[in-house]
Amino acid sequence: MSTEITVDTGTNELLCVIRDRVATITLNRPEARNSLSDDLTPALRTMIKTCGENPDVGAIIITGAGTAFCSGGNVKGMGAHRDPKRLAMSDADKIADLQERQRLLTGALVSVRKPTIAVLPGAAAGAGMALAMACDIRIAAHSAFMSTGYLNVALSGDYGIAWLLTRLVGTSRARELMFTAERVPAARCEAIGLVNRVVPDEKLQEEAFALAKGMAAGPTIAMRYMKDNLDEALMFDFETARDHEAVRMIRAQKTADHREAVQAFIEKRKPVFAGK
Repeated sequence: MSTEITVDTGTNELLCVIRDRVATITLNRPEARNSLSDDLTPALRTMIKTCGENPDVGAIIITGAGTAFCSGGNVKGMGAHRDPKRLAMSDADKIADLQERQRLLTGALVSVRKPTIAVLPGAAAGAGMALAMACDIRIAAHSAFMSTGYLNVALSGDYGIAWLLTRLVGTSRARELMFTAERVPAARCEAIGLVNRVVPDEKLQEEAFALAKGMAAGPTIAMRYMKDNLDEALMFDFETARDHEAVRMIRAQKTADHREAVQAFIEKRKPVFAGK
């Protein structure tokens, strides 16, 4: 029987539990469709870093409580109730502040060297959509939808949404979704590559956890190298990426997990990986 460990995030607006080497991070502002806040967002940054560095965590799930994943930024906070400290900042300071906040959220999530899965029970919009796209894999409930959303509040986008969206669906589709802020239902999200799979609402968490658990039990060093290879496939020419793959392949061949996998194959049993 597996043991569930509750991690103190410092706020009730973010929950985190670890079970079977899977860290499940839950945005917990269902009354506000899990929009980002001054309490939730810093805690989320911390949990991404903490779980990413925890050797007892093999995969990370990010999801939302209730019927939304994350509706993005706090629109009400963009108006009369804006933080007076930020209002008093110079433009240069505001830019530097946003760049740092982005680096520590979607930037940190993209940099995690273990599988990350966004589990969408409902809306993923604006920065929430960027958060989902920064994960390796997205699983959505039938009732979920995604929207870039920025057009609706006359903003241009942040948290790397244009970069992430272009790489997932291509430049033409990315422009369409940014310029229209269209509400894209889960089935169409799957068809155009925004999500990997769509499952019945009632089976969402169960199927997502099963996928994450399988990945978490895998050979962690090999999977880290896979992420490096896949990231470089978007950055380098074929020859350079291929040569870097060769370096990692030789390193992976020297691991105890590789030897265990080969021995398990010979003995016709399931391998037990130790992350070494």
